[in-house]
Amino acid sequence: MKAAIYTRYGSPDVLQLQEVDKPTPKDNEVLIKVYAVAVSFGDLMVRNIKAVTPRNFTMPTPLWLPVRLMFGFRKPRVNILGAQLSGEIEAVGKDVTRFKPGDQIFAYPGAKMGGYAEYLCMREDSVIAIKPANMPYPEAATVPYGAITALPILRRVDLQPGQKILINGASGGIGSLAVQFAKNFGAEVTGVCGTERMEFVKSLGADHVIDYTIGDFTKNGETYDVILDILGKSSFSRCRDSLTSNGVYLLASFKTRQLLQMLWTSLRGGKKVVCALSSDKTEDLVYVKKLIEAGKITSSVDRCFPLVEAAEAHRYAESDQKKGNIVLTVRT
Repeated sequence: MKAAIYTRYGSPDVLQLQEVDKPTPKDNEVLIKVYAVAVSFGDLMVRNIKAVTPRNFTMPTPLWLPVRLMFGFRKPRVNILGAQLSGEIEAVGKDVTRFKPGDQIFAYPGAKMGGYAEYLCMREDSVIAIKPANMPYPEAATVPYGAITALPILRRVDLQPGQKILINGASGGIGSLAVQFAKNFGAEVTGVCGTERMEFVKSLGADHVIDYTIGDFTKNGETYDVILDILGKSSFSRCRDSLTSNGVYLLASFKTRQLLQMLWTSLRGGKKVVCALSSDKTEDLVYVKKLIEAGKITSSVDRCFPLVEAAEAHRYAESDQKKGNIVLTVRT
């Protein structure tokens, strides 16, 4: 089978299309024929993880070394990227009961990755669900990680109808779904993004959109019940005055300092910091599938690239031209 692999860290040019062995499913695994795979932030980071220092690492610093060792300190241990995908079940192991050949699915293989290939195997109990019937493969490939991250994060604050939430990083894979989930919860949503992505965020249903290149939401005089910072681009100290008296500064990406702030603010009461993680629960993906089929959640693809152009897709994803999700189409 063909796969876009990399054997050293570096620029997008390290990605090369090569012929590799087709995997065979174990007794508890399914063999997935990949149709589309999203080019995500995680792919870009892992491709050149040697450049990720403890300072710019987006997780607590003590986790930096274990993560580096997991992916390979000097050279990649995971040679095929791709952590969210859509496709079709081609074969199943003898112990598999949830899926059958021919099932159309979308999935999140997580840190094991492997989606930049014509086939991959996943355990039956991994984050895999039947694909929404009304969503094509490319769009479906962009949903899994954002779904299992944004949904449990917003559940941490029990967002209520009429509350005001600001989402900093509203145009990314997590942020774009967070905007839609918040609207489904009945909240008044403000999205923050760059100039080129403002129309995209409006199309998701955001009530207000702020262009961070020309305006600072912490200085506009507005207050919010929740400020969700997707990539930790702001800080609690900067956002404090933009929160209501019992407002929450909610983080999807955080370091040790934010964990300590969460502990301190939980003891003091009033405005607080909450650090949240993705759930990796299949039931969340199934729940989102139902929302998509009900027309309450959508996904948008900016550009599709064939698998052979994986390097070009990464270059585009890292450019200022990107307006939405980037997808590699493995087959049509």
